[in-house]
Amino acid sequence: MSHQKIIQDLIAWIDEDIDQPLNIDVVAKKSGYSKWYLQRMFRTVTHQTLGDYIRQRRLLLAAVELRTTERPIFDIAMDLGYVSQQTFSRVFRRQFDRTPSDYRHRL
Repeated sequence: MSHQKIIQDLIAWIDEDIDQPLNIDVVAKKSGYSKWYLQRMFRTVTHQTLGDYIRQRRLLLAAVELRTTERPIFDIAMDLGYVSQQTFSRVFRRQFDRTPSDYRHRL
């Protein structure tokens, strides 16, 4: 199986389970490859790290939730695997140049 196909299959699995606790160890175990080899393969195929991919997918889901629901920011953060609302807000702000609350109210 080509590296491209392996990574495509892993991305499909990650996208389905993005609300689960995912990190390099979990994904490496699922793939059957060492985390070091998987990281190298993932970066070669996608031009980004596995951690960056997971973080971006979660933040995009959070942005959709903020735009389309009135769910509390804390609940969105917890559902997407963040350990605190503060951590979520910091990461969200880095990605979107505004806090989750500002993002929700400026739309």
